[in-house]
Amino acid sequence: MDPITIGTLTFVILFVMLILTVPIGFAMGICGLAGMSMIIGFGPSLSLFGTTVYETTVTYDLSIVPLFVLMGAVAARSGLSKELYGAFNAWMGAFRGGLALATVGACGAFAAICGSSVATAATMSKVALPEMERYKYGESLATGSVAAGGIIGILIPPSVVLVLYGVLTETSIGDLFIAGFLPGVLTILGFMLVIVIVTRIYPDIGPAGEKTSMKEKFEALGRTWAIILLFAIVIGGIYFGVFTPTEAAGIGAVGAFVISALRGRMTLKNTREALMETVTTTAMIFTILIGALTLNNLMVFSGIAAALSGFVSGLDMHPMAVMAIILLMYLVMGCFLDALAMILLTVPIFFPIITDLGFDPVWFGIIVVMVVELGLITPPIGMNVFVIKGMAPNVKLSSIYLGVMPFVLAQFVLIVLVFLIPGIALWLPETAASFR
Repeated sequence: MDPITIGTLTFVILFVMLILTVPIGFAMGICGLAGMSMIIGFGPSLSLFGTTVYETTVTYDLSIVPLFVLMGAVAARSGLSKELYGAFNAWMGAFRGGLALATVGACGAFAAICGSSVATAATMSKVALPEMERYKYGESLATGSVAAGGIIGILIPPSVVLVLYGVLTETSIGDLFIAGFLPGVLTILGFMLVIVIVTRIYPDIGPAGEKTSMKEKFEALGRTWAIILLFAIVIGGIYFGVFTPTEAAGIGAVGAFVISALRGRMTLKNTREALMETVTTTAMIFTILIGALTLNNLMVFSGIAAALSGFVSGLDMHPMAVMAIILLMYLVMGCFLDALAMILLTVPIFFPIITDLGFDPVWFGIIVVMVVELGLITPPIGMNVFVIKGMAPNVKLSSIYLGVMPFVLAQFVLIVLVFLIPGIALWLPETAASFR
């Protein structure tokens, strides 16, 4: 068989393995190694696989991954989520749908030190769902707001997904972090607008909470000083060029430990749990990354990547139309593939195409992450939906999906906005360049 046929059959086998629930990292690695063995022989392909494993694990830029994961794991156990929710609740809880507004706001703020959508949804659900249940919120609004709020975790810096995109495409991770901030804030505001509209139409599903005095509002806000300081140091340092993203990750991890210790939460149990979570999450991420890079080697040697790039570049279409088709493909894939796996699997294919068409790689990274976010709350996979289902077993899965649908629509509108106005993502990185 010719190399392109081998590569095509390998991808068919890959999707069959995914349907059979084979872990995606192993599925990609096995298919890539098998396909390469058929093209260049087992010995050379095994040697190339070993090189891929080694170079991935010793890459300096990728040390940012375990450090940011550690920062989020420690922060999650230091009680910061409760203070964040309490602060937003103090300022917004008295409004109709206020607890849902507070949930989205707290999710966005917690994402600033977590970097994981699933972890953000799981952590905030423990705080927000009991409160909304106490105030008789509708099941769909309560669970939908937590699931949707969680997806902000992979857009607002620091984001593990943006780190991997930057490493794969050799794009500045610092610029990606800074570029994700404004779209992330717009996502939070868009989701809050959805809650306002929904609760205005159906006021019974989001009753107003207790009113708080101005003194109580500022006291609650004051208790969030730790997360504000940590975010300002990490992202502010990157923005002003004080230190690199990798250095920022190290500072953030140490800062999370210091804050946790000052709050009396740095117990032996919490430390052990945070370290174990960091090890398992990092191992999962690197397994998927190594599998994806092995499969990418197959795409290069088989000629599929070059053939696909040449086909798209040769289409008599406007570059924006080509970009729209690529994003549509991401929307479809997001219904079936894990967000991290989708980025690692597709970016090496599409990135040469978008650069040939003259698009900015930072803008492409942000808009792809925004599209990938949708996959976390859309059927049939919807990882965040299943996380919330695990936290609220009495709520039907259909009710949670019903609750996230208005947020899906809002996110789609935001994607179109960033697609048509690239400056939303590129303005902050361009201004940051003047400080360096």
